[in-house]
Amino acid sequence: MVVVRRLSFFLTLAAIVAFAAMEKRQSPVQEFPRGAIVPVQSRNVHDLAPGRLLVATRSVADPNFSKTVVLLIRYEEKSIAGLILNRRTNVPLSRLSEGLSGHLYIGGPVEPNLSYALLKAPDKLEGAEHIFDGVHLITSKTLFEQTIATQPDPRTFHMYQGSAEWIPEQLEREVARGSWVIFPANAEAVFTEDPDSLWFQMIRKTELKIAANETKGDGRKQQMCFINRIIDGAAGRVPANPHIAGFRYEVRSERPLTAIR
Repeated sequence: MVVVRRLSFFLTLAAIVAFAAMEKRQSPVQEFPRGAIVPVQSRNVHDLAPGRLLVATRSVADPNFSKTVVLLIRYEEKSIAGLILNRRTNVPLSRLSEGLSGHLYIGGPVEPNLSYALLKAPDKLEGAEHIFDGVHLITSKTLFEQTIATQPDPRTFHMYQGSAEWIPEQLEREVARGSWVIFPANAEAVFTEDPDSLWFQMIRKTELKIAANETKGDGRKQQMCFINRIIDGAAGRVPANPHIAGFRYEVRSERPLTAIR
């Protein structure tokens, strides 16, 4: 009888261990990309403001904004403006100034002949517009030329051709329909050394959160129909007026500017 009781005890213990291991394997685990950019996200139109990031959802079919991350640089009564952060071209900035590192970015489809620059600087930058946490917007050709003369590090300086613009009601309608997710901006996202993966990192975090919110008590993940029923509000985009001020700077390129894919 003693042998039987001991055998029964060990069999029960083994079953408990096996069940615990099975539960661990089956429990949902949210694996976020290493060095994930921003921990907070919103779909509330009241969170729109300069210094916010707009992350396009998978439903956005407009080729100008599909899979983009946009930094809002202006939010006014009549117009909203931003710069697309992850449309890096193969045009080196050394064509502007010898020794200058980095590449030109496509900031958006509006006024593609106008140029803008973002610079991260610890102190107030005279003549520039502060956007958030030491990141400044340069719209003056004189200040731009003074800046590139110092050969700034591409980890703190980016140049853009064109911008993204909306009228307030238009962007608010797109956010309400689910075309954009709002994140707080930070310099790591703006000046990322890997802009090609920026959108994927951020949209994956968004979808993991949606999946977690839709997981029911029985442990089974429900279909993420919210994503599938999102209506894309980007079609029929009307450029905002007045346009955000920029400067004209010739960028020598044999071909029309296109983003690296």
